[in-house]
Amino acid sequence: MTDEGPPPPHHSQARGEPLDGAVSAPAGGWTTATVAGLRRPIARAVELRLDVHDRIDHLPGQHYVVRLTAEDGYTAQRSYSVASAPDDPLVELFVERLDDGEVSTYLADVVEPGDELEVRGPIGGWFVWDGVTPALLVGGGSGVVPLVAMVRHARALGRLDLLRVAVSARTLAELPYADELVEAGALIALTREAHGIRPGARLTDMDLLPLWEPGQTAYVCGSAGFAESASQLLVGLGLPAASVRVERFGPSALELPKR
Repeated sequence: MTDEGPPPPHHSQARGEPLDGAVSAPAGGWTTATVAGLRRPIARAVELRLDVHDRIDHLPGQHYVVRLTAEDGYTAQRSYSVASAPDDPLVELFVERLDDGEVSTYLADVVEPGDELEVRGPIGGWFVWDGVTPALLVGGGSGVVPLVAMVRHARALGRLDLLRVAVSARTLAELPYADELVEAGALIALTREAHGIRPGARLTDMDLLPLWEPGQTAYVCGSAGFAESASQLLVGLGLPAASVRVERFGPSALELPKR
């Protein structure tokens, strides 16, 4: 299967450091969720608001798996990062529609409020922000989704001062949660158009340097290329490799279709 949004199957520390430091995080099994609402804020994407039955509260940075089952028993499943804060009564998922995505096309084109979905979550303890540690958040494209959950959690705690945020996209119209990120003071790096006084260009070390502070944990989420480039920039600025947590888009055995 191809990428369909901000799935979190590949986690690592910068430069191949051992994957340690995962926090104790809640975990849930398979259950059902009712689609309480949806909207399409940008082209080729949908935000789903789910009422998860027997829900276990998540931490910002965790994800859910959505599984679809056809009448003949064929199943396909995909992971999506949670955009909502833990105190939100609903679970919000952002789904980027890809033409060859079995799950994303169904969620974006077919699902309506009132429908039920099979889901599993929350999942993950590696790419989780604890709400206490100062953090530098760096996201590319729909990789901003788990970072939005962190921003929302910080706002609920009254601790937006703990976060520094930098995000990148081709254009502002293609950036998920753009208004919310701007309101949170995020640095916006657009590659195809200017934003304010910043010309269109890729994210650079000079963009990140003013956001860096000693003691931060960095969270980087995006495509494999973006994640590699951004994590190298951070380490080059002086962040310890062990303090850079990376989440890359990509398939895993968990998301492969099954028969």
